Amino acid sequence: MKIAVLSDTHGNYPLAIQVLDRIPGLDCIIHLGDTLEDADIIECALSLPVIKLAGNCDHAPSAPRELLMTVNTLNIFLSHGDLYRVKTGITKIHEKASSEKASIVLYGHTHIPAIQEKAGILLVNPGSLKNAAQQQSLAILSLCNGEAAAEIVMLNDHGFPAP
Repeated sequence: MKIAVLSDTHGNYPLAIQVLDRIPGLDCIIHLGDTLEDADIIECALSLPVIKLAGNCDHAPSAPRELLMTVNTLNIFLSHGDLYRVKTGITKIHEKASSEKASIVLYGHTHIPAIQEKAGILLVNPGSLKNAAQQQSLAILSLCNGEAAAEIVMLNDHGFPAP
């Protein structure tokens, strides 16, 4: 299974659509919040299922703030990240994932892409697609035979994956 992971689009759904449309073989998209309306537009434009979470900038959200899901026998904990103060480190979100027996954590909020492994848990932050982001990025999560791999896709000034 191939999953695109986005966070913090902050109204820049056109770029998200442009980039995601060029990635072959996507099974679904996860949007980790900030701005939920973008996730709805992306879902309609690409006709792919979008799992939606609310972020700290989503007021009166219809989506959950966090979610635990199982895909291909892997428990995945999803959160925007602000509730776990990820801007000061990953300790709190890692502890939550561990208590939920998750092997993967997807989070955003910092606008800084990162892939880390801590005590057997893969933590992935796709960064941001916000117009004013210093570096725009998203992540691809691949799940196969109970194994997970993640990569960050950095974008150039024209919205294409950077070499």
